[in-house]
Amino acid sequence: MSTTRTPGVQRNRAVTAVFTWQVRPGREAQFEEWTHGVTRVASKFPGSEGVVWVRPEEGHLFHAIARFSDPERLKAWLVSPERAAWHRRIADIATEVSSERQATTGMETWFSLPGTTVHSPPRWKMALTTLLAAYPLVLLLQWLVVPATTDWPLPLRAALFPAVLLPSLTYLIMPSLSRLLRLWLYRPPS
Repeated sequence: MSTTRTPGVQRNRAVTAVFTWQVRPGREAQFEEWTHGVTRVASKFPGSEGVVWVRPEEGHLFHAIARFSDPERLKAWLVSPERAAWHRRIADIATEVSSERQATTGMETWFSLPGTTVHSPPRWKMALTTLLAAYPLVLLLQWLVVPATTDWPLPLRAALFPAVLLPSLTYLIMPSLSRLLRLWLYRPPS
């Protein structure tokens, strides 16, 4: 997917929108077929960063989580003729019952609590927690790995850090650290 820069559009303003659909009983298969088509169209729309559908285990509510590069491009999708045409196709199958938008930094996935609807912590808490997680790992890599890789070409040495750091943070360190610090991270402001 190529990225084109739009003059005047600031970066790091990604927005996530969650849409909830009430599907008429017995029409779930038709609705799921519709989700594939509308997702294809939405993913090609300028600024789209992907759509994920959450299918219920029981019941008739379906949720779409759409991420766009900025609020303006999300708004353009919401009022687009393409989206309107796809919505007309399922008027007798499902009804959109709610939508919610949230600006995100991208770090929220490290701080989500499965099975809850709690909001992400303040950005400064996320940044501090990430620093607490990354610093010891970077120090360890510098101590153990850097001396053994001095003969490697610079691009290969540079690729080693993110290849070790990011999966370690995402799958091992941040889930544990966010659970350990949950009382501080998610404490409501006083």
